[in-house]
Amino acid sequence: MRWQYIPVLMLLLALLIVPGSAQGAKYLYGSPDLSATISGTNEFAPGAETPLTVIISNSGLNTHKIVGSTLITPDDQPNTAKLVTVGLKGTDTPFTVKTDPQFLSDIMGGAAATATFNVKVADSAEPGTYVLPLEVSYTYLADAEEYGGDLLRYNYQPKTETLPLTVQVTPDLQVEILDMRTESLNVGTEGYVYMTLKNVGHDTANKAIAMVTRSGASPLIPTDGNAYVGTFEPGETVDVKFKVSVADTAEPQSYPLDVAVTYEDYEGKTVTSRPATIGLPVGGKIAFEVVSPASTLYLGQKSILEVEYKNSGAATVYNAQARISAVDPFTSSDDTAFLGDLAPGQTATARFEVNVDSDGTEKEYGIDSEIRYRDDLDNSKISDTMKVKVALEKRQGAFFTNPVFLIAVLAVIIGAGYYIFVYRKKQR
Repeated sequence: MRWQYIPVLMLLLALLIVPGSAQGAKYLYGSPDLSATISGTNEFAPGAETPLTVIISNSGLNTHKIVGSTLITPDDQPNTAKLVTVGLKGTDTPFTVKTDPQFLSDIMGGAAATATFNVKVADSAEPGTYVLPLEVSYTYLADAEEYGGDLLRYNYQPKTETLPLTVQVTPDLQVEILDMRTESLNVGTEGYVYMTLKNVGHDTANKAIAMVTRSGASPLIPTDGNAYVGTFEPGETVDVKFKVSVADTAEPQSYPLDVAVTYEDYEGKTVTSRPATIGLPVGGKIAFEVVSPASTLYLGQKSILEVEYKNSGAATVYNAQARISAVDPFTSSDDTAFLGDLAPGQTATARFEVNVDSDGTEKEYGIDSEIRYRDDLDNSKISDTMKVKVALEKRQGAFFTNPVFLIAVLAVIIGAGYYIFVYRKKQR
């Protein structure tokens, strides 16, 4: 063996015999440094209810670190915010927070977490800047004490701090309905709605257009639902007029209608105000009924059929005309009769000329009838179909009432009279 290799071998044996020592690390100084920002816009309009997402960031640093073979490395770092809980408050602001405080767990240095709160801005909120306090509670590792070579005692400290969140309430237009009245608003018809609107907001509306829209499944459907207003200042009032139709399926009661204003706001953007809902009273449906009893007509004869109609609805009709639909065994060359204007509860009698076939059956028939009329807005309408009851009979002694027989009898009487007159004249 060469003697020059002996030192190298001794060194290798020493390394194998002496156990390896582990290196530990410890941070002497550091703590969490939290800040909060709003994700997305921080501008809200009065009356808005919206989720507000907050980002909580930890920018805390560990500034001093020591490493040694006798040190035990702690599980946590002093700049870690542990067991973080955040709560948003709306104290002394027009904001109402509807979400309870939230638990976010740990936020390490250089990391962030998010929390979302549902907030409601008061309808009466004044435009301006407000600060919402975000209360953050957590614990952090203040220090770690070593006892011997195998025991580490953690000293955690609780901390609560308030982080400011800056929000803004923007000016807007809010519609208040001061007065409302309707005209000719009945089931199945069109009518007018008159309103007085007031801008109770804080924004001057330019190129404002007032409009009414259907509210959900309401039977009120606007047919002329826009009214140009122009410049609409805060505190100003305007009178507007709309035309609205009512579905045939509606009942005589109040139904909702939404009112809003589309305008250019303080930034020149086209926006629409939050709708205000108003209830409109709807009158009953325009309806008619036949109130005359069943008429009796005779087979094989031409007769005058008289029918009495009643306006049983809730509104006046104008230029009403009654019409019958004559079918076998009836025929008519005069099936329309003028009734005129009929107020609710008023009646009118129509007369129709009707021919009855001689081979008809003796029984009661129902002749279809309807009324065409104009409503208050001069719209042409047609009523529901009604039945006119007619009983057919054979006239007793029909031979003696036959026109041919009557003419023959009259001729005989005239001839007899002439004969007697001539005869007496000759006797003189």
